[in-house]
Amino acid sequence: MTVGSPRETRSTPDIASRKKSLFASTIGNVLEWYEWSAYAVFAPFIAAAMFSQSDPVSALLSTLAVFAVGFLMRPLGGIVFGRIADKKGRKFVLVTTMLMMAAGSLLIGIMPTYGAIGAWASVLLLLARVMQGFAHGGESATAYSYVGEIAPPNRRGMWGSVAFVAIFGGSALAYTVGGVITSTLSESAVGQWGWRIPFLLGAVLALFALYLRKNMDESDVFDSEQNKVTQAPIARKTVVKAIVLMIGMTSGITAAHYTWTSYVSTFAITQRGMDPDTAYWMLVIAQLIALVSLPFFGRLSDSIGRRPMLAAFAVLMFVLQIPLTMMISTQWWTLLLPSTVALLVIAVPASILSSTLSESFPTRLRTQAIGFAYSFSVAVFGGTAPYLNQLFLGLDLGWVFGVYIMFLAAMTGVACFFMRETKGIRLEDV
Repeated sequence: MTVGSPRETRSTPDIASRKKSLFASTIGNVLEWYEWSAYAVFAPFIAAAMFSQSDPVSALLSTLAVFAVGFLMRPLGGIVFGRIADKKGRKFVLVTTMLMMAAGSLLIGIMPTYGAIGAWASVLLLLARVMQGFAHGGESATAYSYVGEIAPPNRRGMWGSVAFVAIFGGSALAYTVGGVITSTLSESAVGQWGWRIPFLLGAVLALFALYLRKNMDESDVFDSEQNKVTQAPIARKTVVKAIVLMIGMTSGITAAHYTWTSYVSTFAITQRGMDPDTAYWMLVIAQLIALVSLPFFGRLSDSIGRRPMLAAFAVLMFVLQIPLTMMISTQWWTLLLPSTVALLVIAVPASILSSTLSESFPTRLRTQAIGFAYSFSVAVFGGTAPYLNQLFLGLDLGWVFGVYIMFLAAMTGVACFFMRETKGIRLEDV
């Protein structure tokens, strides 16, 4: 048992103040996911600008590999910023990570091309994505903790759904910007300079998000834990078990999510010959439909529990992954229909990801535990999904990736079987 000195007591935020803080966290999260997703949206153009074009397939694979490297930095960022958030507070980290993401976006927006400085362009791109991945790991973990802690216990599923509203919203915004740019500019203009616009726009919009986040309330659950004179010891084995279950639980969700948001447009364009403009807009529509469904699924979980939602996803994604992928051709509806169905299936567990993660760990370790478990799963299973998909397609083994997604969906189902139901619990009692 450790003894610490109590901190200054702050007044507990009322429901109106909590909603303002929820809004500020969500807006910042939307912009961070926009900046993160913009890279995937413009991957074919970034490949042409930042890598040698002697082998276009290799250039695209290199671009997707840099995308994956950014994800591999997320566990480290989740652990480092998670520890800071558990010591200094959630608000401090949410402001810091916003600044880092904006800086990385600005760097991508202004860096010279391969034609200007050679391989150094690829190095600069890698450094920018490493910085963004490090910040993103801390942002995601802290946002999940923060939203879970400020939410009313009997509405935590619905409130927590905004975490993935931000993810879908940021991704949809990136695809909207992509659609506008490819519709307005010629393909050569997009390849020369148009692809830089979304990154520069993200850096500017980050200033607005920073203003909102500076006025957020700190989590009263965090403050209450910090003010305790005596703190009960934490069973480390229980935390380790929860981390393993959360990694398994999120593996299928994150792999499916990045397949159907970050890669499917590239697949439709490069493998099926779909017009880039059409592909971007179809993904925008599909993601907006899924986004609208999230609060409803979150509210449903407050009634029936988290585990039934996870089990439903595992079964549906296992059955539908390969048939939905096979539908995609050059026609617009062959991307819109399967993407909409897939993203609605993904929205079922995505709506409760924040609440489930925050309900699985004690306050003193919550953010760093989430930071490792979630970021590790996203890095290993999510960030590598676009690269693996492209790699298997290049080997004429596209079906293998479909089986891979089915296997990870089954992992989610297995983890769900061993998880306890957590809906409605008080986070102070975890």
